[in-house]
Formats: sequence, structure tokens, C-alpha cells
Amino acid sequence: MRMFLDLDRRRPSAAPWGNREIRSDWTVLIPFFNERDYLAATIASIAAQSLTPWLILIDNGSTDGSADLARAACEAHRLNFMLITETSPGKTAALCAAMPMVCTPYVATCDADTLYPPHYLAAAQKILDRPGCAVAGAYFVAPGTSEADRVARARTVAAAATLLPKQCHTGGAGQAFRSAALRAAGGFDPTRWNFVLEDHEIIHRVTAFGAMRYAADLWCIPSSRDRDRDSIRWTLLERLVYSMAAPFAGDWFFYSFLARRLRQRRLSSNRMRERQFHHLEGPPFATSHPMC
Repeated sequence: MRMFLDLDRRRPSAAPWGNREIRSDWTVLIPFFNERDYLAATIASIAAQSLTPWLILIDNGSTDGSADLARAACEAHRLNFMLITETSPGKTAALCAAMPMVCTPYVATCDADTLYPPHYLAAAQKILDRPGCAVAGAYFVAPGTSEADRVARARTVAAAATLLPKQCHTGGAGQAFRSAALRAAGGFDPTRWNFVLEDHEIIHRVTAFGAMRYAADLWCIPSSRDRDRDSIRWTLLERLVYSMAAPFAGDWFFYSFLARRLRQRRLSSNRMRERQFHHLEGPPFATSHPMC
């Protein structure tokens, strides 16, 4: 089953799945911008999941044919998918555009250049079904990582989460949520947070509605490509203040302290797509994907 949507933010949002029976507990969101070299492999890894999800792909203004490649990959794997366009640049805007279409109990945010083992969604659901859990976090391993190194990495993340339970210890490529908790927290919202590090800010809000948990069998494999963009990372001072403020002053840290500093460095959400071989912005009007 395939669906395409030209997203007009001026129209009221409605779940385009209609009233049909949903036979999956999962929705997977994959925002992308010029990812034709990696997107097909990522989609293949989602298609191989032991739990079959709905897949929503959000084209954030690609100019390299990524959308056509994504559509072909989904059709080849016979996935239940939707392809939408969000012309406002940035990952936060792309994820925000997809949220009205999520009508399953669980939702995972996945990156277009990351591979997910076949048990990924099942492992995340096992964590999310624990009492009081709102979000599951996957740790990252490099391609070709041995079992021993993977176990060591899992222990490191578990130790960090035990020591600093109010912090996020994984990126947006490895986050899975109870949909109700994500909505209760306000979801992805560029009017609230339109800077880099949105993966940490969303966890700050969601963990007001439940804990973030990790497990040794929840992991994924980001691509090993070079990151030749300008630095979008926070400074040592910002990390230290985060560690101290997260347990009791998270709102102040993100919306007063960090937002001001990121604004000064012009680290808006769309800076995450900056690469030497990409323009920072796409065309004024991205290719749309009308409903059919």
C-alpha cells in the first residue's frame, strides 16, 4: 500500500490512514535531505523488521532524486508507506509535519543513513512496555563492530544512564517513543525548539511523562561517512551545565541558556544538513508528492 501527500501546512491536519484498521503497533519516521546514497539500505533494514511498521518518509527539499529512490525501495519491499514533503528546512520541521499522521501506540525516529537490525523495533517495544517508560534509546555501533565491542558499548551507555538518568545518551537516529507521551510533551515543534540538539531537547520534555530506558539488544549502525560540515556540537561548558541542570532546571538550561548560545552561533535545525556537497537550503519549492 502506498500513499503520497503534498503537505500544505495551511490546511487542517488529518490522519491520512483514514478509518482503516491499523494492523501495526509501530510508525517509523524517516526525514531526509539528499540521501540517495544511503536511503535504500535504510529502508531495506526497516522492511526486514520482525514487527512490520507503517513508514512515513519526509522529503525535506531534496534535489538529488532521493524521493524517487525512496518510493521505489518501499514499493520493492512492499512496505506500507507514505511519502510527504515538508518545505520548511530542518529536521524538527520535517518530524513535526509527520506527527499528525502517527496513529500507532509506538513511534520511532530513524535516520536516512542508519541501519537497523531486524529485532530493533521488537527490542524497543520490550523496553517501552516496562512500567513508567516513555522513551527507549538505542546506542550506536560502527559497521563491523564485534560482539565483544558491542557489549562493551552497551555497558558504557548503561553506566552513563545510571549515573545521569535525566540526560539523553543517544541521538535522534536511535529514539523510540510511546506516542501518547510524545504528544503529551508537545511533540516535535519548531516554534518551541528549532535548533540543533533537538534530540536532547525532546527527551527533556518527554521524560516529564516517563523514564528513558536502554537495553543491550537495542542498537543501530550509523553510516561511517565523513562529516565535513561545520561543527554543530555543544561546547564543553554547555555539556557541563547540562549535566548539572538537567535533573532540576532543564527548562532554564534549554530555553534560556542553550537556546541563546545556539542562536548566537546560528545553529538552527537546518544546519544539520550542511555538507560540502550540499547547499544549506534547497530550492524555494521542493518537489511535491501528491496523494494518489
